[in-house]
Amino acid sequence: MKPIYITRRETFNAAHRLRREDWSASKNEDIFGKCSNKNWHGHNFELFVTVKGTPSQETGFVMNLKDLGEIIKENVIEKIDHKNINLDVSFMQGKMSSTENLAIGIWEQMENLIKAKGGMLVKIKLVETENNFVEYFGGEEPF
Repeated sequence: MKPIYITRRETFNAAHRLRREDWSASKNEDIFGKCSNKNWHGHNFELFVTVKGTPSQETGFVMNLKDLGEIIKENVIEKIDHKNINLDVSFMQGKMSSTENLAIGIWEQMENLIKAKGGMLVKIKLVETENNFVEYFGGEEPF
């Protein structure tokens, strides 16, 4: 049987600032624009977590979406919602708080936990604004 893909959506709000300490204020502003605002800025993020697998003969599930939701909430949402990504989120310490790096960090928080529940994490889609989003496939080429 071919695999099937399931996706769970969650939302969170968080602030961040894109800035390199080793660059001047003007270079940070040139590269990061208003995202380097000294007073931070925030987003209402949408997170889509896609898992693949073969449906169980017993349940018909690839993975129980309740379990997936709990993994996301406990290991990502509770750590990041209404927080400052740069200052408050342990898995982002020492990293540039770009949406790209955030997607990778989120993947790392969940990959093994999802595998332990019988699923295979295949994609994180992180929507920062209605016009900007990132998709991460765990370092694998998606197609």
